[in-house]
Amino acid sequence: MNRIRTTVLLLAASLAAAPAAFGHEAAKGQNGGLRVDAGKYHAELVVNGTPTVAVFLSDADDKPIPAAGFKANAILVIDGKSQRFELAPADGSKLTGTAPAAVQPGTKGAIQITAPDGTTAQAKY
Repeated sequence: MNRIRTTVLLLAASLAAAPAAFGHEAAKGQNGGLRVDAGKYHAELVVNGTPTVAVFLSDADDKPIPAAGFKANAILVIDGKSQRFELAPADGSKLTGTAPAAVQPGTKGAIQITAPDGTTAQAKY
């Protein structure tokens, strides 16, 4: 019985560790925001307590990708409500948009990204 219990506990522990082993953890990005994987891209969400939202795009090696031709929608939880708004290319690797209210650091949500070739990706925060 102890052998079965030990096997079950080891299996449960290895399954719990699997997401950390195979996925990338959120990290601080080059622009001070939270950087996560979004398909083959990295997407760094930068908010500062104002309605302005910026997302910086980079490749797997963290090299900036020009935002021209990209489209994105943000779906963020602001003041307890899910808010959806568009992000458009700005200068360099940045997509920007204006939320209906101030967005605080640590806000939860997702960014849906469409690349110029039509492929889509999602970044979850």
